[in-house]
Amino acid sequence: MDPPRSENELLDCAAALAGRTLGEVARCHAIAVPRNLKRAKGWVGELLETALGATAGSRPVPDFESIGVELKSVPLNSQHLPQESTFVSSAPLINTVGLQWSTSTVKAKLNRVLWVPIEAAHEIPVAIRRIGRPILWSPSSEDSAILQADWEEHIERIALGNLDEHGAQLGTYLQIRPKAINKRDRTLAVSHTGEQIALLPRGFYLRTSFTRKIISA
Repeated sequence: MDPPRSENELLDCAAALAGRTLGEVARCHAIAVPRNLKRAKGWVGELLETALGATAGSRPVPDFESIGVELKSVPLNSQHLPQESTFVSSAPLINTVGLQWSTSTVKAKLNRVLWVPIEAAHEIPVAIRRIGRPILWSPSSEDSAILQADWEEHIERIALGNLDEHGAQLGTYLQIRPKAINKRDRTLAVSHTGEQIALLPRGFYLRTSFTRKIISA
């Protein structure tokens, strides 16, 4: 797929996928369907990126860079509710001095988002899980203020070396959690004494309570 030239073009392409199964879309692009997603957690997102012409790859910019739109798939449980938090971006654990919300990767990725709900109940085989109606969304002023406050609190705690206090309970909409390839994965961080230490990488995630509000609007 060529990259979309406008939001309307992107939304039309995403709407055309609604009601189709993951297997149908995968066949169109000669992509193999995994038996399950335990070892292919990012497969659904990658399939949608291919089908819709995303260009960002692994770079910390919106997936549809030319039009400034991020793509987020939302796995839904059997009650059609988000079943897990949504990854936004990696969290910086060093060199946090001078970081600002206005220029953060999190803000850039959440300014404009195409949400695509996906059936994800475990009893449904991956190939026949259906794609839902897409939603093109931007945060309200209230949502933006809460996201900014969450982000600033997390960055302050990181800068002070209080990563051990970063439980998933912190943050109204935006939480910080380990984001690692495996248990041996490590990155540099700062301890509460100011020393550099090696810890599991962290990532910013949106709570399911927030994504539920978005897809239910």
